[in-house]
Amino acid sequence: MLNLLWILLGSYVVGILLPFCLPRRAEVQSLSAGVPAVVATSAGVVLGLLGLTSSGFITGSLASTIPLLAFTIRIDPLAAFFLLTISLAGLAASIYALGYVRHFDGRASVSTIGSLFNGFLCSMTLVVLADNGFFFLIAWELMSLLSYFLVVTEHEKTEVRYAGLFYLIMTHVGTAFIIVAFLILFQGAGSFSFEIFRHPNQSLPEGMRTLAFLMALIGFGTKAGIVPLHVWLPYAHPAAPSHISALMSGVMIKTAIYALIRVYFDFLGGQFPWWWGFTVLFLGATSALLGVMYALMEHDLKRLLAFHSVENIGIILLGIGAGMVFQSYGLKELAALGLLAGLYHTINHAMFKALLFLGAGSLLYATHVRNIEEYGGLLRRMPWTGVFFLVGAVSISALPPTNGFVSEWLVFQSLFLSYQLPTAFLKLMLPIAAAILALTGVLALACFAKAFGISFLALARSTQARHAEEVPAPMLVGMGLLAAFCVVLGVAPMVMLPLLDRVVAPLAGISIEGKVLAMDGWALAPVNVEFSSLSTPALSLLLMALALLGWGLAVTFGGRLRKRRYKTWSCGINLTPRMEYTATGFVQPIKRVFSTVYQPTAKLETEFLHESRYFAKRRHFEFHIEPIFEKYLYDPLVAFFTTLADRLRVIQAGSLHLYLTYIFVTLILLLLLAV
Repeated sequence: MLNLLWILLGSYVVGILLPFCLPRRAEVQSLSAGVPAVVATSAGVVLGLLGLTSSGFITGSLASTIPLLAFTIRIDPLAAFFLLTISLAGLAASIYALGYVRHFDGRASVSTIGSLFNGFLCSMTLVVLADNGFFFLIAWELMSLLSYFLVVTEHEKTEVRYAGLFYLIMTHVGTAFIIVAFLILFQGAGSFSFEIFRHPNQSLPEGMRTLAFLMALIGFGTKAGIVPLHVWLPYAHPAAPSHISALMSGVMIKTAIYALIRVYFDFLGGQFPWWWGFTVLFLGATSALLGVMYALMEHDLKRLLAFHSVENIGIILLGIGAGMVFQSYGLKELAALGLLAGLYHTINHAMFKALLFLGAGSLLYATHVRNIEEYGGLLRRMPWTGVFFLVGAVSISALPPTNGFVSEWLVFQSLFLSYQLPTAFLKLMLPIAAAILALTGVLALACFAKAFGISFLALARSTQARHAEEVPAPMLVGMGLLAAFCVVLGVAPMVMLPLLDRVVAPLAGISIEGKVLAMDGWALAPVNVEFSSLSTPALSLLLMALALLGWGLAVTFGGRLRKRRYKTWSCGINLTPRMEYTATGFVQPIKRVFSTVYQPTAKLETEFLHESRYFAKRRHFEFHIEPIFEKYLYDPLVAFFTTLADRLRVIQAGSLHLYLTYIFVTLILLLLLAV
């Protein structure tokens, strides 16, 4: 396994350096970055699988002369699972990039993009393998900075620079809270070693444990994009190149989920009051609902997908939060089920969200626009992209037989089993969270019916859409790989669940593999087979049988299947794209129902004919959704700190004597504190 690790890290280093050593031809630079990335991520997939199936874990370290810093790594089941997730998404993105980055030739440096891409993947890998707090923070910071440089690839655009700056500020605010959390753990352990964090010499007081919980939740929650810390996602993810957006949305935000589980269940020993779990559950439900509601109103395809990341992080937190609630009451089997559901949705979301972002990148590659109002009819011109995007849309909408259905079903089961909790409050709250999850699923289905229908069906609504062509083969292979994972993880969860049980068992203190899988693994039965059960292979076969039955009935009673073309009835006039149902019209009823949340503002301008005001020459309609969190939370905070900075400006008087006085007073105060 160590040899594989060296291959993985060595390939990433080659991928970082090689693009700058070869001729400045886009094809050569693309290959010089893409091939090492494919080798490294393939090694990561194998290493992740070995780590999940191995009976023990491996560690390794390099000497460091810096105090408290040790370059120590550890591949245990939790780290191996996230390594597998990162590597699977990274492998697909690496293959996709072989065709996609040529899109930037002449507009940005292909070698720089390739080098940063390898560095970004390497830093995410190191984040989940690090076994020292200091080393973890270095890898975390590298991941944030490299992703920032990738976000501002097209830095000549004002909106891209704003998105990059916004992301940079938010990620460093989150890092500050993470540092505080690690300092609290350091206070109890006397070291930054994760091994000592797990077994501190003296346990932390309850107040400090709670403070560590909150600091970790805010710090890692900012990276994960939980509400209300999600505001950077709709800016940063669309600004980045699409294969980077796929990694940022598919796996980078999952490193925060990894860290939260590591801190709560590993470092703090899984011992916490019930309200910790309820807080995570509440934030998860809020993020899931608001994320999908804002996604519905978006017509920019990449912003729409970014908001759906907020939604799915919420669903993951619903599973983890339920697991924490059960854990606090000693219901270990249910705690393991909640964690397992959250982790299964983690890998599922990585697959279908990366697929959808790559699909969005293909549409952008072919049309050079992101507004779905300017698409239409693309299924004819880009059939493979349309099929892969449809698989991703079905998966994220939690429809069988794809992977999103299985993991959301497991989350539902963990929430419905709340009747075993001893308090009436939680017995009520967890089913309410399940109802919110159900509403989220319905809205997600509506959102992707809009995204796919408006983009791929009917007539092309722009010149770009009319002249679109299918993307190059490497891009199709990257998307096809992820689409295959979506189907396999949906039809055959019995392959993945035993591996996830090996992750969950050490954290929850119990293995539930035998209670989750029934009928020799052909059916899922969360803890109690009498409560509920589901056989995904049987469900898939049933769906196939129904499809075949429909086809058979059509052949039997409808005559021979043959292609018959008829002109669409159009009231006697020619059909034009202006007659189509638009994305704006599609969401209008939903916008009215939830107007309290959206607070929409509409503007209608009418230009009349010169001859008479009874006849309109042109009408222009605009509507905007109020960014509630930016308006009522972030804007006042920015205004407060701007005002405070203006007031404190008097300290900077430009006098050397005054600055020496500041230093002298500070030294006196520090000496007094030391005494």
